[in-house]
Amino acid sequence: MNVIQDIGVTQLRKKLDRFWELSSEKIRAIEKGYDPARGAPVFTSGGLYTSRGWTEWTQGFQYGSALLQFDATSDRKFLDMGRCNTVERMAPHLSHFGVHDHGFNNISTYGNLLRMSDEGRFEAGDWERNYYILALKMSGAVQARRWTALPDGGYVYSFNGPHSLFADTIRSLRSLAVAYRLGHVVGGENDQPIPLLERMLQHVRATVTTNVYYGEGRDAYDVRGRVAHESIFNLNDGCYRCPNSQQGFSPFTTWTRGLAWILLGCAEQLEFLATVKEADLKPLGGRRAIEGLLLKAAKATADFYIENTSSDGIPYWDTGAPRLHELGEYRNRPADPFNNSEPVDSSAAAIAAQGLLRLGRYLRSSESGVASFELGVESFESNPKLATRNSKLSSTYWRAGLTVLNTLLDEPYLSTAPRHQGLILHSVYHRPNGWDTIPKGQTLPCGESSMWGDYHAREAALYVQRMIEKKPYLQYWGTL
Repeated sequence: MNVIQDIGVTQLRKKLDRFWELSSEKIRAIEKGYDPARGAPVFTSGGLYTSRGWTEWTQGFQYGSALLQFDATSDRKFLDMGRCNTVERMAPHLSHFGVHDHGFNNISTYGNLLRMSDEGRFEAGDWERNYYILALKMSGAVQARRWTALPDGGYVYSFNGPHSLFADTIRSLRSLAVAYRLGHVVGGENDQPIPLLERMLQHVRATVTTNVYYGEGRDAYDVRGRVAHESIFNLNDGCYRCPNSQQGFSPFTTWTRGLAWILLGCAEQLEFLATVKEADLKPLGGRRAIEGLLLKAAKATADFYIENTSSDGIPYWDTGAPRLHELGEYRNRPADPFNNSEPVDSSAAAIAAQGLLRLGRYLRSSESGVASFELGVESFESNPKLATRNSKLSSTYWRAGLTVLNTLLDEPYLSTAPRHQGLILHSVYHRPNGWDTIPKGQTLPCGESSMWGDYHAREAALYVQRMIEKKPYLQYWGTL
């Protein structure tokens, strides 16, 4: 991304107002027109949300979107909608042993409800609050149980099986972090405790050392910041075997949504670890080593995203896609969602935007010695000539994140058509499987939305809006 626009958060105010107006219409349309008996809505086809049987990983984004809408607008009907649907429909996701997506489904619903009640956004009695706490403890326990042990650690394995470590899961580790923060103790065989923080950090280590590349000669395709969607392990001895990709073009190219998951996951966990006591981190390797691993991966993936994305911040679905070369110097101009060579993926942009913003803020806060949630935006937005390398990186990542969000908040990505249920257009789900709708007159998927893309656009918008309004910093663990 050779052009990083000089945008300040306050310049997005009008766009955010329009965004939430449209978001309100989309949420109500889905609530009114979608039949829950079909399964969770996944992506749109012809502008209408439909399901896709693979795993049930998107329902939390549906009901979580209503909760974010309430958080942003204080419109009580969206709180009631998200609250009731969470209670009535999300319980099966708490005890779902077949997926690695607990942080997606359950932090987006029960987690948002607990966070907002603790912030005083609505009144929750003791029983209601304890219900959310119990749900989050259960979710963390189920996530922790889905475990492949390695000689030097382990990981939460994907729905593909115990041999499989997905890039996505690092962002779903929020379930382990919240259950740990709530003081939950998970019991194993012979009453042996399963340490939640340890498992979370072991998964982080496995992810950033196998799914992320650093240009250190690991293989012939070792480019700094490149990400493999999946890492494969030999279950007989626990040894890492090879990279793989389910939704990208190949194991040796970068599926941009996988990279975005890692970028955001690392940035959020850096913020979370800043709140963990040194005494809890010391037996697990110590703060410096743990944060060093996360920061190395976050910077590498952020730099790769910036270097390999179009000038408006919207990436194509895979940086090694076979016909991408037909677009020429695509990084020097805005992305073209209607091209005839390779599709873009706006959902990767929505996820990456928040990752870039959080990473920029974290770097500035670590340099200044002030916690991220206490740091004023003006500390680096008002000073473009920052002196130190960290400050310059902080400003670069921050402005890159705002550039991406600014693009998403406008056409051709913001969905303004009343009959289209999606909020952010030009999302791609599974290009290799051919699951995405190709509209009449086009040769590639475009013009459609995804539940995760819409949710993460809302989350990024809320993150920025809270800073504009000088409200509490948006963090998934709330005030716990």
